[in-house]
Amino acid sequence: MSATRSSNAEEYRATGYGLRATADCQLVDQSLPEQLTRLAGQLGHRRQPVDHPTEGRLSTRCCRSRTAALGMRITATWWLAEAKLVSGLQSAAATKDAEIQGLKAKLGAIEVAQKLAVTVAVSAVERERDEMKSGLERAVLEKQVAEKSLKDRYETQIKDRDDTIERLREMKTRLSTKMIGETLEQHCETEFNRIRATAFPRAYFEKDNDARTGSKGDYIFRDSDESDTEIVSIMFEMKNESDRTATKSKNEDFLKELDKDRTEKGCEYAVLVSLLDLDPRGR
Repeated sequence: MSATRSSNAEEYRATGYGLRATADCQLVDQSLPEQLTRLAGQLGHRRQPVDHPTEGRLSTRCCRSRTAALGMRITATWWLAEAKLVSGLQSAAATKDAEIQGLKAKLGAIEVAQKLAVTVAVSAVERERDEMKSGLERAVLEKQVAEKSLKDRYETQIKDRDDTIERLREMKTRLSTKMIGETLEQHCETEFNRIRATAFPRAYFEKDNDARTGSKGDYIFRDSDESDTEIVSIMFEMKNESDRTATKSKNEDFLKELDKDRTEKGCEYAVLVSLLDLDPRGR
């Protein structure tokens, strides 16, 4: 029985449920030998020798009864101690289980809080990333739209210019050389008449129709002061030609003849209005 008790105690100690179960076991181990010693003393006291046979038999019977009673008390004491030990171990185990469950609950709460914090942080970073990505895509799209708009606008302007140039070329091709020159003369006369009333109210600007000397200019300009005294006179010559004319003329080809006409018509100055000798850019 003692070996069984020791084995059970060792098994409970091996479970590691704590100092309380071990303390209960130690208390039982200390009190049980004291009780056994006290009962053995009582048995020894009862077994003292007797002189009379009848008294001896009675004494033996009494001793046997008392021994049986003591044995039952010892057994009851043992079962009570074992029940207390088991109860103490169960209580300690329940306490430790409750502590373990509490710790597990705390760990679970900490894990949930950590996961929530990580989720919130990741969500914020992802939201910021998505906003930056959206902003970048919007900026790229706006840049592409602006570039396309600018390209379309300049392409339209270039196309309009090319169409205008081609239209003028076709018009000039359909005109004869004389008609081309007259077109430039009409333009110059129109522009002069537009400012004549405000800038040259007393000026004379008419075509030169006098060809008695064999040549003539295109326009003669004369201006006078308030006393009708001539203050300036200019012989104008207008020269233009088609872009597709095979033989190209130069301005210097007409300077000598223009100076001769200026002298014959009594003009102080001579001006050649020309669209000849244009550079490749049309100027």
